[in-house]
Amino acid sequence: QVQLVESGGGLVQPGGSLRLSCAASGINISLYTMHWYRQGPENQRELFADIFSDGATNYVDAVNGRFTVSRDNTKNTMYLKMNDLKPGDTADYYCNGVYRAQNWWGKGTQVTVSS
Repeated sequence: QVQLVESGGGLVQPGGSLRLSCAASGINISLYTMHWYRQGPENQRELFADIFSDGATNYVDAVNGRFTVSRDNTKNTMYLKMNDLKPGDTADYYCNGVYRAQNWWGKGTQVTVSS
């Protein structure tokens, strides 16, 4: 059974930091292109960060320079370090793994940025 499980969300003040994890089981994420998506209130789910099997990363402008995606293939886990968080970063955060025809999603973790 394949599972992606996000963790690390919570309430943080503006300017604060969080680290999210996406722990995978049932798949070998070293083969996968992994993504982070988020869905804020009344917004569509949006892709904002990618990490490819070779370790290359890609970010949308809104998070570039503040967020860092990484992966530890030995732990079968992807991470998202988020710095300088803003109220606009408030959302449910989801990880996604894609390899050939396989496409797996986690159930999400909630991040709230508020004073």
